[in-house]
Formats: sequence, C-alpha cells, structure tokens
Amino acid sequence: MSKRDFYEILGVPKNASDDELKKAYRKLAMKHHPDRNQGDAAKKAEESFKEAKEAYEILSDPQKRAAYDQYGHAGVDPNMRGGMGGAEGFGGFAEAFGDIFGDMFGGQRGGARGGRQVYRGNDLSYAMEITLEEAAAGKEAQIRIPSWESCETCHGSGAKPGTSAKTCGTCQGSGAVQMRQGFFSVQQTCPHCRGTGKIIPEPCTTCHGQGRVKKQKTLEVKIPAGIDDDMRIRSTGNGEPGTNGGPPGDLYIEIRIKKHDIFERDGDDLHCEVPVSFTTAALGGEIEVPTLAGKAAIDIPEGTQAGKQFRLRGKGIKGVRSSYPGDLYCHILVETPVKLTEYQRKLLREFDESLKKGGAKHSPSTESWTDKLKSFFS
Repeated sequence: MSKRDFYEILGVPKNASDDELKKAYRKLAMKHHPDRNQGDAAKKAEESFKEAKEAYEILSDPQKRAAYDQYGHAGVDPNMRGGMGGAEGFGGFAEAFGDIFGDMFGGQRGGARGGRQVYRGNDLSYAMEITLEEAAAGKEAQIRIPSWESCETCHGSGAKPGTSAKTCGTCQGSGAVQMRQGFFSVQQTCPHCRGTGKIIPEPCTTCHGQGRVKKQKTLEVKIPAGIDDDMRIRSTGNGEPGTNGGPPGDLYIEIRIKKHDIFERDGDDLHCEVPVSFTTAALGGEIEVPTLAGKAAIDIPEGTQAGKQFRLRGKGIKGVRSSYPGDLYCHILVETPVKLTEYQRKLLREFDESLKKGGAKHSPSTESWTDKLKSFFS
C-alpha cells in the first residue's frame, strides 16, 4: 500500500512554515493519541498518530524536507538512501512532541536533565446550566467538584504505616532513564517509578500508594452578566493536583443556557414572536410586549401585516464584552380566528365580499402576487 503524501497527512500546503507544520502536527497528535481513543477507534487512531508523527519528523527537518520535496518518499526512505541519519531535525520533532504532551498531560517542568520530573495537573471541566435571565443579570453559584487531599493514614507518603518508600533502583532516584535509539540518546520517564524516583514496596491500603484520596469540595463561582451559551469561565488552580510537586490544573466551567419560553438570543439581541389579533392588525392599536426588565408598549399601525418586525432599542442583553446592550426584535404573528360560530362566519363572508367590491386597494400583496403569477405562466 503506497504512502500518503506527508503534506496531505498534516493538512498543510507545500510552502507551509515551521510554525504551521508544528501547529498542524500538535492538533493531529492530540486528536489521535492512544490515551484519548479507546475501544474500536483505538487501532485506527494509533495508525493516524504514527502517520502524523512520521510526516512531521520528515518535514520539520530542513534537509529531509528538501529531499522529500525533490524525490518524494524515496528521498527519505532509509532503505533507498542509506537512512535518514544524523541528528539534524530531531530537536524540532522532540520539541513539538514535548509541547503536545505539555498540553495534554500538563507537561514536564524542570526535570528534563536531572532530578524528578514534575508534571502539571490535568484540567477539569464542569457544565453549568443557567436561565436566560441569569445569563443577562449574572449570578453567584456554588458547585461541587472533585478534589484531592493528603491521605491521613500515611500522611501523604503513600507507604503503609511503619514502612517507607525506597529509592528506585532503575533510575537511581532521578525519575528518568536514558534510552538509546541508533545515534540518539533519549531521556524518558522511568517506567518503574513513573518519574517519582521512589518505589513503595508496601503501599498504603487507604490511598493505594498515591499519598492522596479523592474528596468533594464546594466552590463559589461568579457568573458575569451577559455571558453567552458555550462560553467558559476559568478557575485557576482548581483542576487536578500536579505530580511530584507540579502545579495544579485549572477548572473550566462551561455555560449552557436553557431554552426560553419566549425569547431567542442572537448575540446581544433578543427575538420574540408576538401574536396579534386579526382585528388589531387591521385597525391598529397599542399592545404590550415582554422584555427581560418588565413590559413595554408597541403601537401597531393600521394594516400591519404578518411578519412585521418592531425593534426596541436597548431591550436586549449587554454582553460581557459589549459597551451597550443589544435590541429586542418583536415579530408580529397575526392570529387567524378559530372555532367560529355560524353568525361569525356569516359576518366574515359579508366582510370578504365588501373587500372584493373595494378592489385591489384592500389587498396590495394579493394584487402583486397575481401579477407575478401571470408573468410566470406567460
């Protein structure tokens, strides 16, 4: 099976810059990483991950990229050109790869060349559902989120009381091991102690060696006035705790606005349908319409047609980044009478006859429609 074009795999043009290559690769690697795909999709995701990795490894190296641009896959095939050899370009690949894991798992902090590796905690997300009125006015709310506390049994050591952790014999307490791949020497997290530099022979039975236990905590959240659907509020440091003393992640509160019985929101503007009787639409009059702040009055002119739109300035919502509130648009819905009595039907027929005798002046839309039909069929 022939290989796909490397540029096509990353979804970038052939003149893409190094930053564009790096950004495209990071996006694909995060999407297809095995830890983010489980079940039936895992195998396909792993293949896509390896494909993107190979494409970026070649294109991030100027010499390999030049060879690929000139000769295609044959130019970078180790079996045809004696291998890709050399350390040029590996730094760019490792740098992007490190950035990806920094985004996905918190990243390494200060442990690349010595000492235990420190990782930032994962971010958490919380979906909060609020009403349109609460979104417009803002509110303060309390939410319950998971948190971690030091284990009281082992006092955070992770070891069974009366025992203690020992220095990892594989990495000698550094938390990292050197892995040689051809000409390259790559430092990786120690697989035995997972970067802690310590081994716990007898784990604490309460926390199972983690040194911490999961709890629930109450958090006060302030929802700003004007927030919109799908916006996020960031609560710094309220995500999962870091590893080996790393900083905690953040909590992202995702806003979901409930469907309103009357209004529909469009940015800072509001829209609503206002039913008007046939008589009011024909003769005109004043009607009351709802707003988020109370009621407002609209003058309906004589002969108002269905779908007519009335704009009430400043009766919408003042968005979180707006200087002025939006508007309220009232869409007139002329209501057709139903369940008429025989007498009412008689009156309507007489009324209809009187309209027909008056000619087209009473029904301008009908006359225009008739003219269009004649033109169409002719």
